[in-house]
Amino acid sequence: MTIVRRILGVGMAGLAAAALAACSTTGPAEPPASAAPKGVEGSWIDAQGTGLSTLSGGRFQTVATDTGQKLADGSYTLTGATSVEITGTSLIRQSAISFNCLLVSTSQLNCTSATGQNFVLTRRG
Repeated sequence: MTIVRRILGVGMAGLAAAALAACSTTGPAEPPASAAPKGVEGSWIDAQGTGLSTLSGGRFQTVATDTGQKLADGSYTLTGATSVEITGTSLIRQSAISFNCLLVSTSQLNCTSATGQNFVLTRRG
């Protein structure tokens, strides 16, 4: 009798699973609410938390996190699958800036300025 109950139980569970699998809704598929970030596009914050840089559509901009004042702007170019060159102008110093960055993970850019200064940017959001 116990064996029969187990067989019936397994059979009913299988039938329920098949019935649920057959249920579906129609309509356009929606992208996942929190898709993993891709590439370098997005917002990046420096290690001190003072500057928020945004890379989007080939444009680069950095603003102060406390005041929102624009600190730098320019452009960026992908130079490889995980590397990017950023050039622009420091609005504070009124001088040219240039960085090469390597995307070491989906949330970290390791960068080196033209003067050899190394710094890390962390994806925000």
